[in-house]
Order: sequence, then C-alpha cells, then structure tokens
Amino acid sequence: MKRLSIHTPLLAATLAFCCSLPSPATAAKAHLDQTARLPNILFCIADDWGWPHASAYGDPVVKTPVFDRLADEGILFKNAYISSPSCTPSRNAILTGQYHWRLDTGASLYGALPQSEETYPHLLEKAGYKTGHWRKAWGPGKLEGKWADKHPAGENYKGGFAEFMESLPEGQPFCFWLGASDPHRGYKLHSGAESGMNLHEIELFEHFPDSPEVRGDVADYYFEVQRFDSDVGNAIALLEEKGLLDNTIIVVTGDHGMPFPRCKSNLYDAGARVPLAVRWGDKIKPGRVIEDFVSTTDLAPTFLEIAGLDPLDAMTGKSLTPLFKGNKSGRTAEDERPYVLTGKERHVPSQEAPNSGGYPMRALRNHDFLLIKNYAPDRWPNGTPNHQKAFIPGAWYADTDNGPTKSYIVDNKDKDDEHRRAYELCFGFRPEIELYDLAKDPGQLNNIADDPEYTATLKKLIAQLDADLEETKDPRAVGNAPFDTYPYGGGAPKFPGLRKEPKKKK
Repeated sequence: MKRLSIHTPLLAATLAFCCSLPSPATAAKAHLDQTARLPNILFCIADDWGWPHASAYGDPVVKTPVFDRLADEGILFKNAYISSPSCTPSRNAILTGQYHWRLDTGASLYGALPQSEETYPHLLEKAGYKTGHWRKAWGPGKLEGKWADKHPAGENYKGGFAEFMESLPEGQPFCFWLGASDPHRGYKLHSGAESGMNLHEIELFEHFPDSPEVRGDVADYYFEVQRFDSDVGNAIALLEEKGLLDNTIIVVTGDHGMPFPRCKSNLYDAGARVPLAVRWGDKIKPGRVIEDFVSTTDLAPTFLEIAGLDPLDAMTGKSLTPLFKGNKSGRTAEDERPYVLTGKERHVPSQEAPNSGGYPMRALRNHDFLLIKNYAPDRWPNGTPNHQKAFIPGAWYADTDNGPTKSYIVDNKDKDDEHRRAYELCFGFRPEIELYDLAKDPGQLNNIADDPEYTATLKKLIAQLDADLEETKDPRAVGNAPFDTYPYGGGAPKFPGLRKEPKKKK
C-alpha cells in the first residue's frame, strides 16, 4: 500500500484547514466578543400604573425623577397603549408581541400562556443573552407545560437586579424584566398625604367626583408610583457603576391604567393608555417627545431587532426602532402609526350566575376619536352590583378593584347630579357603540355615536376596526369567540363586610 506523504495535496489542505480552526477557548472568547457588542435590555414595568401619572407628563403632584430623567435623555411617548387593560393578557401581549385576542386562554385574567407561543426573552436567550426577571413579570395565572419548566420572562431572581448582575458573566449581553407590585392595590391609607403631597393640587379624571376620599385615594396611589420610580433608579445606578448604562436600552412603562373606577379593565384612556419612556445612549437623540401611536406589543419585535434577530411571523407588533432614529418630535410617522387598537375579554367572571363571562370589547383610538365596540351590552361593564346573585359568591362590581374611590362613588350615587353622573360613567350599562370626539371631549364622557353629524366618521371607524380585527384573526371578528368558556383560577373583589363562612369539618 502506498503511504501518504505530507506533501499529498489532500492531506496538506486538510491539515491547513484544521490548523485554522480556533480552540474551544478561543471560540468561546470570540463569541463573547461578538455578543458583547449587542445592547443590553432593561425592561421596567409597574403594576397598574397608567397615563398621565408622571411628572414628565405635567402631573403637578406625583414625582417621578427617574422616569423624567429617562425621558429627558431619550424619548417620551405621549400615545402609548396596552393591548388589554388587565394584567395577564397585557403581559402575555408584551412577551409575545401579539394582540391578546390571538392568545386563546392567554387573552383573559388568570389565563394560561399557550404552549405554541414563544416569548422574546426565550428567543434572546437562544441568541446568547442572559435573561431573568424580578417580582411580577408574567401573570397572574398558572404556568403549565413548557412554561412550568422555564418561566416566560426568564429565571426569577428574588434578590433583584443586583443579584442578577452578580451572576452575569463578563461581556455577556443581558435582558432583564424589572417588575413591581406597585402601584397595585392595596394601599396604606393616607400614605400619600403623610408623605407631604398637597391633595388640593391633584388633577382628578373628569369621571371622578371631587371629594377628600377620592383625592386621598389618588395620593396613596401616587405614593406607590414614586416607590416604583425609585426601584428603577436603583437599577440605573447599578448600570452606571458597572459602566453599562449607555449600551443598555431602558424601557419604563405600566401594564395598564390605575386600579380605579372607569380606569383599569376599561378601554378609555384612563385604562388603556400608559406612560412610556425609552433611553438608549447615543442611539437616541435626547429630549424627544413622540406623539405617534405605539403599543406595548411593539416592544418584543423592538428588542429582537436591536439584538439582530427577526420578529416572529406571529407578532402583530411593529418594531419601534424607526422611531428611535432621527431628530424629530411630534407626529413623526403619521402614515405608519395613525391609530392603535385595544381590547378586553374576561377580567373577572363578574356577571350574575349562571353567566361566567366577562365584558368583551374592542377599541380604535386615533388623534381625533375613540371608538369602542361593546359585544355584550346587556352585561354589567364593570360587574354586577348584586353580590347575592354574582357568579362568584359575593363578587361586587368585580371588574373594579375595591378601594375608597369605588366605595365613595357607590355609596354617594344618589347624593346629587355630579355623583349620579360619576356612578353611571363608572358602573352603569353602556350601548353597543361608543364614540368620543377628543377635541371637544378629552375626558371621553359624552358618547356621540347617535349624533347624525358623526355618521360618516362612525361608519369609517367601524369599518377600519372590523378590517383590522379580521386581519389579526380576532375570534370576535368571525363570531366564534370561546373566551367566556375558559377556566378561571382567581378570586374577585367582594362586597365590603361580607363574612366568610367557616369551613365545615370533614
């Protein structure tokens, strides 16, 4: 047999190729060098923090210096909206980059995230990012199947962002979800006033009656907003200490409006509009204020794009990176973002037995009008007042969290015209179609859907909403919506003073 010599061309080529391959250690270093150039992602989300409750938006009482700093050093968004004004579907929509109505059981409070879906933290982890979260990320609900083994937002770091950063390998990019329970109820009574807030300077939503009880309740909410703001400040200080601030995109927002009547679980601006500020070093010109409509479903494709990844075909959100570029403020992409869609399925099974459903609705919001379509106007929009008949025993106006403002409005509904009006706006029945002229009625109090002057506008908006819902495969658009049939694993706000029956001995 002829022996191969070192001069055999095939062998020489093979040896040359093998010698050119990096060692495992060199390859690992090269991978770190490559991923180190990718931006870090710090996503900070408050629980039940709604627009316009930040000093950057002109609120005269609440103080949010950290949020304001990020807005000054980046972009302040004035028209940011959630997919659904309910915790679980809103967070599912953020994680998947899709409207909640595409997520089956995940479209409702305490609904599971479908096994067929993927989340942006998992996709980033596969691309070399270290991921993690602190406190409230996904939920509430029960994680099942693959999600029980691997949290949708990454590993839970009970020690917070500091613990996560201690575990971060040098040079590895990260994606961290900084959650909070603030400013979700309950509140320490009078905490706002005792902190020094001037209750007389609070600018109440127009649908609230003006009373010391309501002002004090809003101040207590503000107190927890400020506490969340300080949590974000601690995280930013840590980034500065480690020299990572300018290579980190920081996004701060809330999951929906404040936990007050006609706010959370409603599609008016008080429930569906949220604060949003984004800072990203020299990638964003500081001090810009953008009025284009954006959705928190846009965040997942944004995070993927800045990491060099393509969004999934299932994502309905649009990357915000085009808005990051340039020097313009105001309406910078009017043709691409002329309006936003929001919706709601079941928040709490708050109707009367045997009805286990919610109050389904969809909305289209542009610069001039808010259109809301209510699919079951015969139901109580924020739950039955008849707790004796409630599907969940004792449930009382159960789509609105209990608190001093809720109790005050209900207890004083017959006091005078102002209080009767507040009660009807917050808890009364609603027609199938609502339309609000925002130039004349920014508080969205006077429904003009039946006004002949707006017939053409109404027809156009309904056609646009229906077309978009059909395009996004909303089950409501095709009349086959199973949302009310899904199991519910949570509780409900109960009638005040309702005694719990003692458990019977077995």
